[in-house]
Amino acid sequence: GELKNPGRSIPRGTLSAMAFTAVIYFGISLLTASTCDRFLLQNNYLFMAGINVVPVMIAVGLVTATWSAALSNVIGGSRVLEALAKDRIFGSLLNFIPKGTWRGNPIAAVIVSWLLVEFVLLIGSLNLIAQLNSVLFLLSYLATNMSCLGLELASAPNFRPSFKYFTWHTALFGLLGTLVMMFVISPIYAACSILLCLILVMFLHLFSPSKEAQWGSISQALIFHQVRKYLLLLDSRKDHVKFWRPQVLLLVNSPRSACPLIDFINDLKKGGLYVLGHVFAEDQENPTSDLALEMMPYWLNFVDHMKVKAFVELTVAKTIRDGFQHLMRLSGMGAMKPNTVVLGFLDKEQPQDFLTNTESTYVSSAFADDVFPIHSTSKLEPVEYVRMMGDVLRMKKNLCICRNFHKLIKDKKRSGQKQYIDVWPVNLLNPGENDAFDITSLFMMQLACIVNMVPQWSKSILRICVCDEETRSSFSLNSNLLSNSNKLRNLLNMLRISAQIYSIGEWDNVLELQSNDTENYLKRVNQLLNTHSTDTAVTFVYLPTPIINDEAAPHYLSMLEVITENLPPTILVHGVNTVTSTTL
Repeated sequence: GELKNPGRSIPRGTLSAMAFTAVIYFGISLLTASTCDRFLLQNNYLFMAGINVVPVMIAVGLVTATWSAALSNVIGGSRVLEALAKDRIFGSLLNFIPKGTWRGNPIAAVIVSWLLVEFVLLIGSLNLIAQLNSVLFLLSYLATNMSCLGLELASAPNFRPSFKYFTWHTALFGLLGTLVMMFVISPIYAACSILLCLILVMFLHLFSPSKEAQWGSISQALIFHQVRKYLLLLDSRKDHVKFWRPQVLLLVNSPRSACPLIDFINDLKKGGLYVLGHVFAEDQENPTSDLALEMMPYWLNFVDHMKVKAFVELTVAKTIRDGFQHLMRLSGMGAMKPNTVVLGFLDKEQPQDFLTNTESTYVSSAFADDVFPIHSTSKLEPVEYVRMMGDVLRMKKNLCICRNFHKLIKDKKRSGQKQYIDVWPVNLLNPGENDAFDITSLFMMQLACIVNMVPQWSKSILRICVCDEETRSSFSLNSNLLSNSNKLRNLLNMLRISAQIYSIGEWDNVLELQSNDTENYLKRVNQLLNTHSTDTAVTFVYLPTPIINDEAAPHYLSMLEVITENLPPTILVHGVNTVTSTTL
């Protein structure tokens, strides 16, 4: 049968049994040491039969002690075996155990335990069996003390032991005491049992059918405790540019159409914070359910499918812009806040479904068609979109606008063909002589360098495309014609960025159209970018400051659309903070 109150009966029974046994053992040891010589104690294991008043009682005691030990192993082991079978720790291997239960007594488990005990008795030496049995019992006590110590250190509120003398000190003392006694009894048995236990735990963690069971993991409690502690130590006031890294918030419309971009930003984050954000636009006054709460499990499964190291933040708002502001303000925790916001480009191109496309590397049948729906038309208007860009800069966050990432193929092998990561450090809408040295251009170079440091992108060549605004003349005696290129090369050396300086010779002809014919100028700029991007994997382009004006915003967006038309995967970048340092 089962104990009515295990939490009370087991501690009382265990402690009282230990106390009674200790008194008897100490008493016998004292009396034996007082009445027997050393030679007798060392050479005769049954010496007590010769000195006892009733010698036959020694034989009765041996039989009783052996029977008691065997019975405790059989009964205790059968209960453990029954629990393993019910929890399906070993899968279908132990399915017969629960079926062999009669009136709450695990008959099948008792029989199996008895057979195991019989196999152990075949060792033929009670001294060896006693050592092995003691070491295994101590191992179970060690595991129990370790679990209690972990729960106490994790400060789990639901861990409230009823034993009033329990503290983490007693758990640690019990753990160390059992560990020491294991090696005192038998160092070989102790080491082997601990090693086999670790192997068994690892094997069950990886292959057990019950590894998905919702039992609660103490590792999660310990991780939470440590993360909270170190998050409190992370002080945003002590941030320094030397240790800057991108902390990215990526606003995702539909994960189905954004798989390549999500994967690429995972490479871009360089060990920093990565948050996938989504806004559910709802104008209901009294919604019956929380859509963000309902969709969160699907998003977490999607993150697992993509194998990206990202957090998910979902919010519900009346407009996408309002929800976007919520995400920028509230994403992250403590000093771990996004410093860079990434948006997809607002255009009329039909999005692709990478989860159902059989030619896609992201294909998966785990998501139903009604999960992450793709909308043929965007809910955003150009004016609202440009205002969102302005919101990012107003909150002092770097801004990236990504376009054409449906063309990104990371695993594509181009034998005998170079792949470039291009950076265009020039404000294409309003070129200036010092564009290559401002915060935005340095931020672009930093991001491109980070991508180039990722193993999968390390074979690509980082290329800085320099547009020289001055007219070249072979008869000029001015030695400063290439001063910008030289300064840029020196700057790259100081920043330890390994990149090629790639001069764009046609830039002067294109620049002549800027003041006379803006439309043709933008088209020529696009042609220039396309001409020099035939072998380019990713292009970083300077993003001019957004024009926050209802009339000018659509024109601003259309100019960006013309410039980036038919380009490879392109990132329009605008930086607001210094991110490079020469002091490391």
